[in-house]
Amino acid sequence: MRHENTGRWWFAGLLVVCAFLGVQRFAVMAAEQNPPPTPTVVQPGATNDQPPSYAIVLFDGTDLSKWSGKDGQPGWKVEHGYVEVVKKSGPIWTKQSFGDCQLHIEFATPDPPTGQGQGRGNSGVYLQGRYEVQVLDSYHSTTYANGQCGAIYGNHPPLVNACRPPGQWQTYDILFFAPRFDPQGHVIEKPRMTVLQNGVLIQHNADIKGPTTAARFNDMQPTGPLLLQDHGHPVRYRNIWIRRL
Repeated sequence: MRHENTGRWWFAGLLVVCAFLGVQRFAVMAAEQNPPPTPTVVQPGATNDQPPSYAIVLFDGTDLSKWSGKDGQPGWKVEHGYVEVVKKSGPIWTKQSFGDCQLHIEFATPDPPTGQGQGRGNSGVYLQGRYEVQVLDSYHSTTYANGQCGAIYGNHPPLVNACRPPGQWQTYDILFFAPRFDPQGHVIEKPRMTVLQNGVLIQHNADIKGPTTAARFNDMQPTGPLLLQDHGHPVRYRNIWIRRL
């Protein structure tokens, strides 16, 4: 009797193995008949901070021809390969609009530093002119957590403080995913953002409640311009490029 049961279990196991192999073979055949599309070739930049092919260079250190500002003209100062905020000139924003995107931007806060907290090297990078990644001198300087450098302002503090000293160039590499809408125009998925500062992950797939403080646009839309904030401090930016996703 024991041998008979053993034989039955062995036969059942054999059937399971055969069925599994059949499924695997079917999957292989299906993949051979319907192969996934070949990924698009993107030529990377010479270094990780240089624009890859298919990127849109928004500022290459020479001019602001791809930007607008108050009265139609950006009032910021361009020199030595960077653009610097001019106090009371207002924000600048791109003439093009973007939805899902990969953004690279470099910034430097003033050196020597002056002021404290929010009064120290303050500016901001606004995706779609709505959602701010805070720019601030938070190197050995404290302020409220969701307002420090790398915060999605008022929503999410950075996971860590990855700031370099004032005057040194720093990088943001941002993956932004725009809100999604149903056919009636209702938001069914909030915008999301992943941010690396100086190569360190500081925001991980963070969802955003809505437009942040000082946003140029106070609604949610599939696209919008990139905006840089004038907060009255001579913050500098350079090497700005973006890829549509």
